[in-house]
Amino acid sequence: MSPSKQRSDSFYPYVSSSTKGGCTREVLSLHPSHHLKGLLLTRPSVQTVQMALFDFPLEQLQKYLPPRDEPQDFDAFWTETLQEAREFPIGVQLERVDYGLKTVDIFDASFAGYAGQRIRGWYIRPRDIQEKLPCVVEYLGYGGGRGLGLERLLYASAGYAYLLMDTRGQGGAWQFGDTPDMVPLELAETGGGQHPGFMTRGILNSRAYYYRRVFTDAVRAVDAARALEGVDSSRIAVTGTSQGGGISLAVAGLDSGVGACLPDVPFLCHFKRATELIDTHPYAEISNYLRIHRDKLERVFQTLSYFDGLNFAARAHCPTLFSVGLMDDVCPPSTVYAAFNHYAGSKEMRVYPYNGHEGGGEVQALERLKFLGQLWE
Repeated sequence: MSPSKQRSDSFYPYVSSSTKGGCTREVLSLHPSHHLKGLLLTRPSVQTVQMALFDFPLEQLQKYLPPRDEPQDFDAFWTETLQEAREFPIGVQLERVDYGLKTVDIFDASFAGYAGQRIRGWYIRPRDIQEKLPCVVEYLGYGGGRGLGLERLLYASAGYAYLLMDTRGQGGAWQFGDTPDMVPLELAETGGGQHPGFMTRGILNSRAYYYRRVFTDAVRAVDAARALEGVDSSRIAVTGTSQGGGISLAVAGLDSGVGACLPDVPFLCHFKRATELIDTHPYAEISNYLRIHRDKLERVFQTLSYFDGLNFAARAHCPTLFSVGLMDDVCPPSTVYAAFNHYAGSKEMRVYPYNGHEGGGEVQALERLKFLGQLWE
């Protein structure tokens, strides 16, 4: 792992770039952090910054377009998977939760995900607004669960409906979750064990692989948002950080009706390079599995090719806003740029040169709100 140091600078430098009509625009900006105090309440008092760049230079990253490893039956695989899931009624259930808040309504939500299994979440919207609202569907980072509804007020406070999806099986690392991962028959029949974590659960069989269930849940979360009475189904955005960013890319590639995709420092992209470049978790779960299962390398990466963000990005056409930390040794910049450069729709990138996996933090949250405001208002 790269060495790190503690830093409490009061300014965040970042570069923004956008690509429209084949042109890219970049701007270096400084954002006073004290302007953010009291707004999002998520900035730590001390910022951790990676000490050194380790990946390609920015100029090379902007042109990095590696070949995609895509199985011939990729589209058929996902068409069948989603058809099977949609045989179950979406069955959205909402139960109001009273946290004593005055300006938003919070609902304990659930819907039918993979194989009709109940997926938990939170649905939040501004109070006393009757009109149908654009909706932001958010997916969580690795290891975390949905937590409490009052922790997720940003988008409702900005005037949007908001649906947060709990991640099946996760929720024991940094925030609790409430959705179990029910083991499918394919996984029971595959065998092969797994490294601790989720990255290698069912990895010897694409139908049994853990992220087949997660990505299916995520597409169904968009179906659930469309079914909500107070949501404008023509204006739905998907977003998330790290694992959540990778999931949002998958959904944008699988559901052509999604209106915008906002992945921050996305995980689950360009698996082969990530496992060869870094030894940090969660990608290290794959590397460690292959240290033991030396004869399974080809089979493992064959499975992962059905879940690589590069292949979903190439199928996504809605407007997107990415972000990347150039010192990120969890989701390396080249893996993020590989997905960004393959992305088929209009795209913008925010670059944070001196940040690691924390990326742009609150500054990027403001960028997301600005992006959605320009798109929807």
